Amino acid sequence: MRKFHLWRPGDLRAWLFSIMHNVFVNQLKARKIAPQVEIDENMVAAPVPTATSLDVIDLHRALLALAPEQREVVLLIALEDMSYADVSRALGIPIGTVMSRLSRGREKLRKLMAGEVSRSGLRVVR
Repeated sequence: MRKFHLWRPGDLRAWLFSIMHNVFVNQLKARKIAPQVEIDENMVAAPVPTATSLDVIDLHRALLALAPEQREVVLLIALEDMSYADVSRALGIPIGTVMSRLSRGREKLRKLMAGEVSRSGLRVVR
């Protein structure tokens, strides 16, 4: 109520929420709450898996083995970080088709990368 003189006619609800948010943030800053979570040194030092040049070559070959329609959707979504709706508009296809091509493309990529399918699409028995 002390700051009511600052209110300008408009959306009162938005103004009140802004005040509540600012009060909350100020209270947190005043408390200077320190996290009370113990950090396990072993978990912090865990090695991060990295891709080798052979992994990159295998991925490139697997991408080339995809149908062109699947490859373009997989790359636009995974590499270009586009949304389904953006890919749908860019390619001029329904969003359901985008989802279907992405699902089939990812599944085939998984199988190719695992060595379950050859480039010809036949199952490889190991």
